[in-house]
Amino acid sequence: MTGRGRLHKARSLDVCKPVETKRASRRGSGKGDMEEKKSQVLKDENKPKQREKKDIDEEKPAGSVKRETCALPETVPVEACATPKTATCDGKSKKLPKETSNCKEQKPPRTLRQDSVTRLISKEKSVDEVLLRKTLEKLKIKKVQRSEAASSINGIIKNIMDHLKKNTQCFKDISKLPTGSYYENLKISNPDEFDVMMTIPLDRVDLQPFGDDGAFYSVALKRGESSLKRFMQEEDNTLSAYGMLKEFREEVKKCVKMMKDVEMEKKKIGCPAVTLTIKGVGPVPISLDVVLGIEVRTSWPAEFTKDGFQIDDWLGKKVKQQHMRKPYYLVPKHEGRAMAERDGVLAKDVWRISFSHVEKEIVKNHGSEKTCCEDGKIRCCRKGCLKLLKHMLGLLKEEDSSFAKFCSYHAKTTFFHTCCSRNKDSDWEASRLSHCFLMLLEDFEGHLRDSKLPNFFIPTQNLLSGPSNRSCTSLARRIKEERESGFPIFLK
Repeated sequence: MTGRGRLHKARSLDVCKPVETKRASRRGSGKGDMEEKKSQVLKDENKPKQREKKDIDEEKPAGSVKRETCALPETVPVEACATPKTATCDGKSKKLPKETSNCKEQKPPRTLRQDSVTRLISKEKSVDEVLLRKTLEKLKIKKVQRSEAASSINGIIKNIMDHLKKNTQCFKDISKLPTGSYYENLKISNPDEFDVMMTIPLDRVDLQPFGDDGAFYSVALKRGESSLKRFMQEEDNTLSAYGMLKEFREEVKKCVKMMKDVEMEKKKIGCPAVTLTIKGVGPVPISLDVVLGIEVRTSWPAEFTKDGFQIDDWLGKKVKQQHMRKPYYLVPKHEGRAMAERDGVLAKDVWRISFSHVEKEIVKNHGSEKTCCEDGKIRCCRKGCLKLLKHMLGLLKEEDSSFAKFCSYHAKTTFFHTCCSRNKDSDWEASRLSHCFLMLLEDFEGHLRDSKLPNFFIPTQNLLSGPSNRSCTSLARRIKEERESGFPIFLK
């Protein structure tokens, strides 16, 4: 190649100036004036860069490694801010030592707004979490109060059962089935409400649906002797729910007259319970609902839970089958006008299916893993979320009388549906109380806005058919306000 060609190539190697300068000095004389001028130009170009390099070297801290063979460009573009593995000198690739890298991996800087928003969200979550946990602490029932209330209730129940067994023929085989929030460990604030079902066993019955929602049935006794024959209708052998409840109430009334500080409340239309008020125990009066029921000792009919009771992915198919093999219960309850007739059966004589015994077992054994919430095992926040929802609903009912038709069973049913959609224990970690409660509230709001809450066991029955659409919408709006403003109702 000509000397001019070599000079052109040397100018392009601006990364390795010291090496190129040395080559230019070897060219010496004998190439003519033109060669000397171009060599001088290269020297002039290298001088300012060497000065800049010197200044940089002076600024380097002690102990830094000086590169003698190959100098990197003084200015490093942002996109190239990574440790170079090789550098090129004279067309050859050379590895650079790790110490020579002046660049570190940089993450995009967070803006002040991003930091502020993150801190604000974190602060709001922590405030909600603290408030919710403090609220749950306030809702705990004192052990002394719980013990005194339970002792009083057990004594009253024993007296009623002894009276029925000794003084009646139709109720002599009665037995006790504790149900309700107290026995599910969901009672909040005060032990002021108890529910106990008193059941009469039957082996064989003939059920016929009453209405279209699948929750109400007429009950006919099949062949065989029964202490309940006196309540059978002559036309079709159906068992009169009205007649049985009336006599049961009369017998309980006789027993209560002999008890101190126990009163019977007036009968509520369509209510299957005999409600007693007990005074003199604890800071507030205790309400005891004694519910008459029939225990049918056969497996559940297939139509009972068609498309309902979907716990397969939550508690497992095996648990579901175990429950469906157990007896089922019927209580004397109807909806609408008592004298409404269908196929010769009056509404007041029909029975409603009760799954309270299954609900109690589900709440007590609520984990997708059998060890959930056991001593020394991982705990979840399912029960805590349900208690908070029940408490909020109670406070809102006190605040607005138009919410009177809503009850804790609406909250429990929503809870069951939510547990099926978020069916893993990891979805309900105890440390995520605030998040899980918000999810439960949003689900409840959705049911209220649609005015539709399917019965967990019988989805054809809408539990929100009673309250008006306006009251449902109003309650959903109030819950949303509480959710978005940090639950000020819990501070009252």
